[in-house]
Amino acid sequence: MRFQLPDDKKLVHETTIQLRWGDQDLMAHINNANYFRYLEQARIEWLIKIGAPPNPRGTGPVIANAFCNFYRQLEYPGTVLAKHYIANLGSASFDTFITLERTDDLGVIYAEGGATTVWVDFDQKRSVPVPDWVRELF
Repeated sequence: MRFQLPDDKKLVHETTIQLRWGDQDLMAHINNANYFRYLEQARIEWLIKIGAPPNPRGTGPVIANAFCNFYRQLEYPGTVLAKHYIANLGSASFDTFITLERTDDLGVIYAEGGATTVWVDFDQKRSVPVPDWVRELF
């Protein structure tokens, strides 16, 4: 099953991620589990940038699901450019999408993924409306 990134997404953050020797598997390419770490790194950097760092108190974002489409294998050494997008704002959730390309092969998508992000009250353990200051980002 392949998930499609929407056309009406908004670019909100870019970051580079160094591929590490230890990210490889026995087949000498980056292990598929690490792609999810790269997606997570881009998402966490963006959340910190907007003032919503991971914090188990109060309210904040949690991931309800995540996916990754693999198109080309990443190989060490190299650097990945992760482009982070947002879309599909709902009352208590929104979607994040991230593309991964090598900095020495710009414009070629090696993988793309995303996640549904739900805003929750951690003490009450339930979803709450996305705050207005986050809505303004859309």
